[in-house]
Parts: sequence; C-alpha cells; structure tokens
Amino acid sequence: MKIRIMKLSPERFMQLLQGKNPVPNLSADVEVLDVKLDLFAKQVLILLRSESFEDTPESMPFPEFIVAAGPETKFAPRPVAIPTAVKPEVKVEPKPTVSKLVPPQPDANRWASKMENEFSPDQRKLLSFSVRDDVMVVKPVSFLKAEWEDINEVVRSLGGKWVKGDIISYWEIPLQ
Repeated sequence: MKIRIMKLSPERFMQLLQGKNPVPNLSADVEVLDVKLDLFAKQVLILLRSESFEDTPESMPFPEFIVAAGPETKFAPRPVAIPTAVKPEVKVEPKPTVSKLVPPQPDANRWASKMENEFSPDQRKLLSFSVRDDVMVVKPVSFLKAEWEDINEVVRSLGGKWVKGDIISYWEIPLQ
C-alpha cells in the first residue's frame, strides 16, 4: 500500500492550513485520506496516499511521512491564559422524549385488563399477568395439567403464543 502517516503539531498544522509554511517534499498527487487530532499526544495525524510513496505490505503498520525542513515562518507568541485545572466542557443535548419517538398508544393497563377478562375466574386464579414493553406476559402460578390446553386456546385467540424458556415458560400476548 502506498500510504503514509504525517504527524504534525497543532501549531504546524495551522501553518499548513494558512499556507504560511508548506511541506516542500509533498508530491503533487498526494491524497488526504483521513485527519485525526490526538489531544493526549498533542499531534495531528494525517493519513496520506501517493503513487510516489514506496509500496509497503498490508500486514505492516503505515510508515511515517517525514516532513522535510523548509523555511519556517516565525510567529509572535500570543499570551495564553493557563487554567489551574482543566475542566472538559460537556455539552448535553436534550434527548427527545419517548412520546415524540413512539406514536401515542392506548393505555397498556386498559388493554391488559380487557385481556384478563377473556379468561374464566378459575383460569385467572392459576395465572399471573404483567405488562412488559408492548406485550402482556401471562405466567402460570402453579403446574397446569388439563387447564393448559384451555388457557392456550384463549391466548391464541387473542393473538398470543407460548414462549418456552429453560426455567420459566409463559405466554406473550401483543397489546393492540
């Protein structure tokens, strides 16, 4: 691959952007593939590609592009206030509320109570009902023998299905 990494200080990078101190050994066909700022190392990393670069195997890391020393432009140092403790500025963007993301739906508890009423009073004694996300979960309270078929028939009529788990199995009925 004919790729190199050029490492510059942020000040030197600004000089390049301003056109004040060009890199003399860059060929005309250089393409900039990526630019990253490493704040901890205080370096600007520029990924370059050119046909004039020596080909390196893909298994090797990208070699560094050595910037030739050219005429340097001197700048008058600007006074910089040095803070005693650097506090990163955190900008928190407000997250959209759930009501904006999800269209308004009928009250889940109302649907759950309507579905509960589909079961006979004897069946309701054998089951526990809860609402999770957009489904009503119906769990047997104790081992169901002959009642399982009747309860399964009611659940299937409501559009639900039996979910077999390793330890706990239950029915899920989608809330409409």
